[in-house]
Amino acid sequence: MEKRSNFLREALDWPDAPKEGEVITARAEDAARWPELEGQFDLITARSFGSPAVTSECAARFLKIGGVLVVSEPPGERVDERWKASGLEPLGLVAQGRSRFGTAYEVLIKESPTDKRYPRPSGTPKKRPLF
Repeated sequence: MEKRSNFLREALDWPDAPKEGEVITARAEDAARWPELEGQFDLITARSFGSPAVTSECAARFLKIGGVLVVSEPPGERVDERWKASGLEPLGLVAQGRSRFGTAYEVLIKESPTDKRYPRPSGTPKKRPLF
């Protein structure tokens, strides 16, 4: 985790990097419950983070209502079973469908508050995914 954080800190020194950028080194399941981060973001992006269930559970609490989660998807046609509405509902997320711009992305909108049970403690989303 520290190696990835160090790369991001270096990237913030690049000439066109955002001046207000900040790198936080923590598990997403933990940081999502920090009051200063909960519901603070309009956009979350994820690539090679985990399965749809893990990614959506870890990202949901960071998003504002109306916020967007964009997740890089494997090549090929969309498989509806990857983003189950029943699993996304307690997270407040609704899948909008797959977009293709050279590569594939799933777009989700946070339409309602995330159930206070989520994200579950570190490691639990991967061990016992919602869907």
